[in-house]
Amino acid sequence: MSDFLRHFQKQQAVQPPREKTTKTECPYCSVQCTMNLHEEKSIKVSRYSVTPNKEDPVTDGRLCVKGLNAHSHAVDDRRLRYPMLRIGGTLSPITWEDALGRIRSEVTEIQRKYGKDAVGVYGGGSLTNEECYLLGKFARVALGTKHIDYNGRFCMSAAAGASNLTFGIDRGLTNPLSEVPLAKCIILAGTNIAECQPTIMQTFRKARQEGCKIIVIDPRETATCSIADIHLKVRPGYDAALANGMLKVLLEEGYVDRAFVEERTTGFAELEEHLKKVSLAEVAALCGIPPQLIVEAARIYGAAETGMIFTARGVEQHASGVANVRNFLNMVLLTGKIGKPGCGYGAVTGQANGQGGREHGQKADQLPGYRLIENEEHRAYIAKVWGVPEESLPRKGVSAYEMMESINRGEIKGLIILGSNPIVSNPNAALVEEALKKLDFLLVIDLFESETAKLAHMVLPGSSYLEDEGTMTQLEGRVLVRRAIRPLPGKARLDWKILCDIAEVLGKGEYFRYTKAEEIFQELRIASKGGKADYSGMTYERIEQSHGMFWPCPEEGHPGTPRMFENGFAHEDGRARLAPIEHQNPKEVATRKYPYLLTTGRVLQHYLSGVQTRNTSELNSKYPEPLLEIHPDTAGEIGLVNGGRAKVTSKRGTIRLKVKYSAKIRQDTVFVPFHWGGDQCVNRLTNPALDPVCRMPEFKVCAVSISPN
Repeated sequence: MSDFLRHFQKQQAVQPPREKTTKTECPYCSVQCTMNLHEEKSIKVSRYSVTPNKEDPVTDGRLCVKGLNAHSHAVDDRRLRYPMLRIGGTLSPITWEDALGRIRSEVTEIQRKYGKDAVGVYGGGSLTNEECYLLGKFARVALGTKHIDYNGRFCMSAAAGASNLTFGIDRGLTNPLSEVPLAKCIILAGTNIAECQPTIMQTFRKARQEGCKIIVIDPRETATCSIADIHLKVRPGYDAALANGMLKVLLEEGYVDRAFVEERTTGFAELEEHLKKVSLAEVAALCGIPPQLIVEAARIYGAAETGMIFTARGVEQHASGVANVRNFLNMVLLTGKIGKPGCGYGAVTGQANGQGGREHGQKADQLPGYRLIENEEHRAYIAKVWGVPEESLPRKGVSAYEMMESINRGEIKGLIILGSNPIVSNPNAALVEEALKKLDFLLVIDLFESETAKLAHMVLPGSSYLEDEGTMTQLEGRVLVRRAIRPLPGKARLDWKILCDIAEVLGKGEYFRYTKAEEIFQELRIASKGGKADYSGMTYERIEQSHGMFWPCPEEGHPGTPRMFENGFAHEDGRARLAPIEHQNPKEVATRKYPYLLTTGRVLQHYLSGVQTRNTSELNSKYPEPLLEIHPDTAGEIGLVNGGRAKVTSKRGTIRLKVKYSAKIRQDTVFVPFHWGGDQCVNRLTNPALDPVCRMPEFKVCAVSISPN
């Protein structure tokens, strides 16, 4: 070794590590907390850490355990780095040129033999707005297929359906979170904010400190109940009945804002007539809640000068999810608690971009800006923006789970999946797995080899949030810009670039000539202009200067809309719609063969189907497997031991789980989180019965039998 080389190595060895700090956003829940990523780079290794952004306007500089470890999966060496083709049962690396050529031949041949609609597209609720928009355009222009939907169908569709029917528009929160402390009563129905959106819990604690009464509605005594004045431990699937009982009290005890109802709503007479027939005793029996507790909760909400109601998956993931939410919206309207500071409704979005993901064309029946694909005027406008003949746009397709049924019947032969893991996230997951095995061609674009990717004919390495620039719309309806701060690993490509590359080889490249995400956003602005979700007045520069902008924002001089419905609702007459809601029993009730009710949900350490969090050792070690949460008395009757194993069976399948005693759950109900696949996938048990309006499956209640394993 030369003296020069020895000197160079010695100099490198004594140099201190280089430090770099960049601002980014957590890729997980709908709060979209901003944070600082610190990289300490030496000769051989780079070390990463995360700290909160103290200037975050929503969280005041807080991060949960997922946010503090959000960088881990993005810099993980196990990430997919090359296109992979299944050869002889094994995924083997290939070049991008070969991958794109294979995609062209597979898609072209399937569509030649079976028609355009024989290829489907399946997206995710954590993609950027630009990618959601582009995925919808890709399906309808590059593929010409009607079959596109996404996993957000399982998140927000019931609340979206109810809000559209009631208000004429759907934006998750009608007020910014900064107004929560102004409320004197808050109802949290089927939402466990402490574990699902923990960084905003301090906002609700602040409200309570300032005299707000908080009512939690949940079959379990979750961590969120720590701030509750009243916990209504409702039987799973009986939320609409409970709301009917509370509405009856509001009506009969004089808590109706008659002036508001007369001036701002329609349908009061029909609702009033319906509530006269409601029996509070019957409601109490159905819900498993003492009637006096229902009365007390209704009085507190009715008497409060200001108030807000929040719902989430506990109310929404039912075959009657839209009706459930509409009944809580009846409570908001009947008392006039909306369109004012500290008064409103919030559907607490689950996924990172669950709000934006449902606005710009991923859903089977939608076009950008919340336009409808069956509306002739809407079709004509978007066709003009895209530069295609209106008649070339396909009509509406089917919902996410119905796509799986179509695959199972052989109607869809090819499927392109971007950023989703449907084998784990769909109900009746065993059927979904069997369906995907029947495909002639399954292409998955993801970061890791998920359960779904393990079945794919081809897997392409996509981009993580650290590499993927674009906008996200968090739970308030606040649009944020997330900048790319790291290069892509290996031969991975940006998700939006992959779609453009595929469009190119399919002969549709002229419609996908983008060089950066901001160019896609500029087109999205035009496409959304005049729609309900109007982003046309936003630019990256304006969004960043304002620390986020609320839609609708119809022109560049517009400040955005933090509070909705101050002067009217989005129906043509400006009025909201009250509606009588009949209680519907769950599609499955307890029987002698299946005597217990199973409900599902999240845990703090994991996210969605767990592809990212199960690949983060710091998170997975804290909650390494799903647990069957069961009341000790119920467990004793069955013969289950805390920490032992149990077999749980529904009409659709069986899984085996470790037992966790919890005195905080109803004795007729058990709980299992949904972040795992394979033999631990609770969605092998869940009921695929669908809401007739929004096609949401009934994840939150199914009948099961339980025995020692």
